[in-house]
Amino acid sequence: MRNSLDIEGRPEDTRVVVAMSGGVDSSVTAALLKAEGYDVVGVTLQLYDHGAATHRKGACCAGQDIYDARAVAERIGIPHYVLDYEARFKEAVIDSFASSYAAGETPVPCVACNQSIKFHDLLDTARELGAKVMATGHYVASRALTDGSRALYRARETERDQSYFLFATTHPQLDMVRFPLGDLTKAETREYARRFGLAVADKHDSQDICFVPSGHYSDVIERLKPDAVEPGEIVDLDGKVLGQHAGIIHFTVGQRRGLGIASGHPLHVVRLDAGARRVVVGPREALRTHRITLRDVNWIGGGALDDVLAEDRREIFVKVRSTREPRRAWLSVTGSKIEVELVDGEDGISPGQACVFYDAAAGQARVLGGGFIRSALADTLVSDPLLAMHAAE
Repeated sequence: MRNSLDIEGRPEDTRVVVAMSGGVDSSVTAALLKAEGYDVVGVTLQLYDHGAATHRKGACCAGQDIYDARAVAERIGIPHYVLDYEARFKEAVIDSFASSYAAGETPVPCVACNQSIKFHDLLDTARELGAKVMATGHYVASRALTDGSRALYRARETERDQSYFLFATTHPQLDMVRFPLGDLTKAETREYARRFGLAVADKHDSQDICFVPSGHYSDVIERLKPDAVEPGEIVDLDGKVLGQHAGIIHFTVGQRRGLGIASGHPLHVVRLDAGARRVVVGPREALRTHRITLRDVNWIGGGALDDVLAEDRREIFVKVRSTREPRRAWLSVTGSKIEVELVDGEDGISPGQACVFYDAAAGQARVLGGGFIRSALADTLVSDPLLAMHAAE
């Protein structure tokens, strides 16, 4: 039997809290650890009003998911608790998501959920339950280093890798959290589920934005921030008015379809100016960006970030979208400004997205940290100081 936790001591003397969402991944995590002899306790978080969410197939932590998690716990013979985290989730994730969209950003709520709920509040609950370790069903790997600390790595099956959503994990959290599925493929996970006789073996994967029942982000934002849904102008790069819109929350940087304006050539959303309620559009080449600045950076690459970059910039590999492979970049710090220069550039980068750092471009690369994009200076603006200043505001 494989040992998933990489910790000292007898399994039967080690209590492990498993975050059980009701899906196949967290269910197999709990079953594997139980089979290895650990003292496993399953915890499921009720994160939002599951009455509406159950209308959407694949919604995470909704009513059916809670029942599925409970059934798995009964099947493998472990205690199971459901904790009401609705108020905390709304404050830390949903409200933040709505505010970010209303400000013209493209937020990543899964990062906020992991950062503020699962690896913070739930980790505290795990300690209160006497757990030495907390385990989740994420596809990412955690390994011990020679100095006794732990590092985060991409999953073996890179197509399933979820490290992009976990860059904000801190060193103290890494010491306690484990990811038993990091070296498994999805097919292997489902096979384990069948071997354990779990009814969720063929259950569909959950969706990224679990709390949006309709799949339309604007519905959530309009309900929470009705003042953000104000009409405005659609303008080109020169400021010429091309049309009107019903609210910037209906647009994202890079968007081409659904602009509602006629043009002799394809136009894309280049920038969202929330203050002026303007949607700025332009040709695809206007989306190209080589330089981005970051906020709320978390560094887990060893040593302090200021020390690492004290004398020179550092070559790293970054992802600005979860679905892309890491690409070569340079990381530098000037005063309080943390900047990433993308060697080959990227199209359609939006403030609010995550920029995650890796030490290699392929394979099970180590996660060095990351941050949220504060501003992305399009190449077309670099030569125009006034436009560049306005874009960075």
